[in-house]
Amino acid sequence: MASYGLDKDLLIQNGGTIKLHPKGDCLFKESSTPRYYYQILSGCVKMISQNEDGKIYTHGLFSEGQSFGEPPLFLNVNYPSSAIAVTESVVIKVPRGPFFKLVEDNPIFYKNFVLILAERVYEKTWSNKMLTGQQPEFRILNFLQNFKKKTNIDLDKKILITLTRQEIADFTGLRVETVIRTLKKMEGDNKIEIRNRKLFY
Repeated sequence: MASYGLDKDLLIQNGGTIKLHPKGDCLFKESSTPRYYYQILSGCVKMISQNEDGKIYTHGLFSEGQSFGEPPLFLNVNYPSSAIAVTESVVIKVPRGPFFKLVEDNPIFYKNFVLILAERVYEKTWSNKMLTGQQPEFRILNFLQNFKKKTNIDLDKKILITLTRQEIADFTGLRVETVIRTLKKMEGDNKIEIRNRKLFY
């Protein structure tokens, strides 16, 4: 899918600030009030929520050029999920007021947001289709392909998947034991590589 990130220079001119977030850093928490527009300059960010039993659900994975958390910002409602840096990430954020004025004053930005939200709905629908009723290996393979596409330019080269087995389980809706067992089988079939317990795909 294409990425319709907004122009970085214009974001900075309208109050945008850039911050480096280490892996695992929380950019905003579930139930907090949206105050900024966020766009990734480099790295990867996930959106997660947690139920009363402590189970974590992963709702989305966002990478360079993509924005996240816009629906609550536009609707002026609290975030239904938290944003966590999956890898070291550089993110630009713009205060809510200046950001809305920027969008209103620039029709091309408004058009970009229609494309952004349309892409988001499409990806969510496709992801749900891929994960519903599919075998564990298919789910994991589909996720690894998507993760690699979002975080790496050279798709023909194996890369280190900077995620724990638990994080892969959270993304795919599988038990961590199932992920470990399936990855071992995939390694035997030469579909992935495991070096010193690190996963390469």
